Parts: sequence; structure tokens; C-alpha cells
Amino acid sequence: MADIVAVTGGNGRIGRGVLAHLNDENYRTVNISRGKRAEDRSNSYLTTDLLDAGEVYGSLAKSDADAVVHLGMLPTPDVTPGYRTYESNVMSSYHILEAAGELGIETVTLASSFSAMGGGYEPEPVTLDYLPVDEDHRLTPSNPYGMGKQVLEIAADGVARRPTDRPRTITSLRFPWVVDDELARDRFVEADRTISGIEASGTFHSQRNTLFTYVHMSDAVKLVQRTIKASFDGHERVWMSAPDTSAETPSQKLATELYPDTEVRADFTESAYAALIDTSKAERVFDWEPTWSWRQLA
Repeated sequence: MADIVAVTGGNGRIGRGVLAHLNDENYRTVNISRGKRAEDRSNSYLTTDLLDAGEVYGSLAKSDADAVVHLGMLPTPDVTPGYRTYESNVMSSYHILEAAGELGIETVTLASSFSAMGGGYEPEPVTLDYLPVDEDHRLTPSNPYGMGKQVLEIAADGVARRPTDRPRTITSLRFPWVVDDELARDRFVEADRTISGIEASGTFHSQRNTLFTYVHMSDAVKLVQRTIKASFDGHERVWMSAPDTSAETPSQKLATELYPDTEVRADFTESAYAALIDTSKAERVFDWEPTWSWRQLA
């Protein structure tokens, strides 16, 4: 088990949640981020340009970490030019993987995204072959953010094939939108979550393209911790999702009306609002199941 965990991007919203959870679980943590420290939970802080290979190597060496959780990437593609967005995802991940391998760090967790599949920020409707989506579904991103997430997973594949000088265990976590109680109450509980209501909100395209998927911070940080504790050999991609959708329309109706040309491989009538993402691999590999639903706030 890792004793010291380096968390890149610990100044961000998810990073702060991960640091708080790991510290509560008695890990020592090091926040590796750009700029000034913006949290008070990590045991130490190292100012680092994650696009500079030398700085990444130096900070990871100084951290004496047993594991790295790499969250320090641009969270959205709409504030920087495309090449900067792509660079943030791809090169920072490559530097982390290379440095971890050279330093003998056994475990690396990378923040991939729903966007790797070709949903999220795509201007066209998401390409779906079947529902629920699992890790075998093909990836069709075309925007710099989604392509970058796909490429970081490919880089992890390549590093995992090396016979030596690599992390033993690499996990790419495909994050959906991560909410806390306040966000869930504002965006879900106090909003009209029927299809007509979502259409009226002006967010229908993006939510349809992400299959109305979300996850609560409490479940997300627990899965991050499980990846740190993992000891499999190689690289695994893993979906993360809440147990239900964010819509107030039954999942069977979502599937048939909004994705009519898609093969439905599950009986959504067994759980009326079941997620359209299959998280059984996370359960199988990490013994993780999501438990938090926005409906409990209602």
C-alpha cells in the first residue's frame, strides 16, 4: 500500500477532494501544482510546471511518493487554444509516466474523461454502438480535449508494455461530471430534469452527449483511493459513474427515444433510472460500486 501519494492538480476542485479524502485515510500527500497553494489538506506543496519534464521529475523525486494521482490538466477545452488543451492532457501525462518509471514509483492514476469516447464537447451527437457503454466501446473523439484524453490512454498502453523502468500499475479513470451536494441540489434537485426541462435549459446537447452521466465526489475519491491500492500489472481503463442518470426520465425511454439506432444490451426496466454507463469493471478490478444518487437529496 502506498504511504505517500503525490497528487498533481491538487489545487483544483477534484484535487482538493482527493487530498482531503486521502488525508482522512491516513496517507501522506504532496500537492504538485502550478501557482500558489489553494488548499490546506496536503502535507506538503511543490510548485511545478507539469509541462516541463525536468520539473516533473524533480518534484516527484523530492516528494518521495509511492503513488501518483495525475489530475493536473486543463479541466475544459473552452478557455485555451486547442493545441494548449491537447498539450495539457498528453504531455503532462507522458512526463508523469516517464518520471514515475525512472523513479521506481509503482502506481500511477491518470485522469481520463468521458470525452475520450467522443462525447462531452463534441459538436455532433455522440457515436453510440450499444448501451450501456463499457470499456470496450470504440472511441471517436475529434476535438482537442477528447483526443488528448484518448492519447494519454494510448501512451499509458505503451508505457505498460515496457519490460522495465515503468510503473507496475497504471489506471486511466474516465471521469464524468463530478458533483458535490451543493451542485447536485442546484443542477438536479431544484431543476426540471425531464427531457423537456433539460431542453429548455439549453444544455440538452451536452447532457445527451454525456449520457446524462455524473458522479458524486464521495464516490469518485473512493475509486481514486482504490486505484492507489491496486497491484495489477499493466494499464486498465475504467469508467466511473453514479448508479443512476441525472434525468427524471426512465433510462429505457432515454435509450429508445434519444439513441434510437443504438443496440440496448441491458434491461433498464429493472432499475428505472439506471446509469447508461456500465461500471462493472470498476467493481471487478477495484471492488468499487457507486452508492450516492442525487435523488436522495430530493
